Amino acid sequence: YNPHTKPLPFWEWLIAEIRSRTPEVVFLAEAFTRPAMMQTLGKIGFGQSYTYFTWKNTKWELTEFMRDILAWSPYYRPNFFANTPDILHAYLQRGGPPAFEARLVLAATLAPTYGLYSGFEHFENVPVREGSEEYLDSEKYELKQRALDGPLLPLIRRLNEVRRENPALQHVDNLVFLETESDDLLAYAKRQGSNTVVCVVNLNPLEPREGLAVLPAWLGFPPAFGVEDLLTGEWFGWRIGRNYVHLGPGKSHVFRVH
Repeated sequence: YNPHTKPLPFWEWLIAEIRSRTPEVVFLAEAFTRPAMMQTLGKIGFGQSYTYFTWKNTKWELTEFMRDILAWSPYYRPNFFANTPDILHAYLQRGGPPAFEARLVLAATLAPTYGLYSGFEHFENVPVREGSEEYLDSEKYELKQRALDGPLLPLIRRLNEVRRENPALQHVDNLVFLETESDDLLAYAKRQGSNTVVCVVNLNPLEPREGLAVLPAWLGFPPAFGVEDLLTGEWFGWRIGRNYVHLGPGKSHVFRVH
């Protein structure tokens, strides 16, 4: 349910009552509403929350959005759903499989928790009508027999393995954006203890893009070091400063720094 449509004192009472008996329960706020209300729901006890991530698809939108998430991080735990039963963004409708890959990697590496609505793994992207964000064959109105056999499943599995193996991806408040000298390439680093991950995503689902991932000296990297792409197993030599990157449509690097 949408918690922002109910009185806040009710939620404060209910969450306290349930946690006094079963403290392991997680409360997820299905709230697409004003930022102030979303923050308040986090402060009164909702351990996770929907976000505006589904509508943030350009580099400018994502960087501005993540700056808000970082500012709220002491009390707000985001859950990045790449799609929902009601939200099939035009980016997915028009971008084909590369758009789904890009959004999957962003959701899985920007936030500690993320979600996918059934059909994402099959690249379902047909809206009920032009200009609508609702699915043509929505599960809200018909029964579907689902099978876990979609072509995106190997990438989903690998990303989940990478998330478990790298503590840096299990946090949100350690995010640092990197300059790429391209409006279509989004790059960012996450560090937790000795574990550092650098991600570069081509936000353009239709064309390849090249650019530079610029690592500033203040991040504390050595002058030169190796990076391993955890999605492909490839190794590259990187350094402080400018590092050349070339990615196909919607493709990504998820590097572990060695």
